[in-house]
Amino acid sequence: MENEITLKRFTEVRRDLGHTQAEFAKLLGISNTTADIERGRTKLSGKVVAELLRQFKINPLWLFGEADEKYLETSKTSVIPKVITVDNSDNENMVLVNAKAAAGYPQNIQDTSWYRQLPAFDLPIPEFRNATYRGFQVEGDSMLPNLRPGEWVLARAIEHIDHVSANKMYVVVLQDSVMVKKVERRPNSNNITLISLNETYPPYEIKPFQIQEIWEVSSKLTFNLEATTERGLLKQLQQSMEELKQQVSGVKG
Repeated sequence: MENEITLKRFTEVRRDLGHTQAEFAKLLGISNTTADIERGRTKLSGKVVAELLRQFKINPLWLFGEADEKYLETSKTSVIPKVITVDNSDNENMVLVNAKAAAGYPQNIQDTSWYRQLPAFDLPIPEFRNATYRGFQVEGDSMLPNLRPGEWVLARAIEHIDHVSANKMYVVVLQDSVMVKKVERRPNSNNITLISLNETYPPYEIKPFQIQEIWEVSSKLTFNLEATTERGLLKQLQQSMEELKQQVSGVKG
């Protein structure tokens, strides 16, 4: 029978990940559920410990109560692109991932044939040389006012989570979604905080192992540009204020 600490920590991992006993069992290759392990009826096998390490970076020594560090190498989690595409001359090109394609991106992230359906091009501008870039279409309004739905961001691949900066925006590819966020690593925390610019969306935390790729947003493609200047907007605002004053005066009168 496993010691109480191990059972408690195994259960803690499952709950932190938000899985039922049946779901967690399926992920770990256990028949039925993890209930017997959590109750101490079934021994925690080496295979299960290995899967916890491989899939979720769980430190085996922590699991057995012999270390305080829950995750192994969280600061060195690799987030480099899983697939790089090249043109006919073997020069690296920029793949464009639209909103529809983004839905299948996490599941096909290592499938080289899947990338062939996506448009790709070379941008002969010095700023886009000597690095891997990818284009992603913005979906939703969580990054307003900086990014609007339907706009495109051009983003540079980074190798490690440690390379993120608090004042940049990133395309974060998780295990089940693609999103544009600010990324923050808080002191004394193993978690990563994803932050929206639109304050109606609260920040939320994820584990480093949930991240497959991170791309640093360097520029954006925007459409439907208007010729309205700041001076024009200011004039409109002044007119609105005058109208409001007149309405207020009318009410007082």
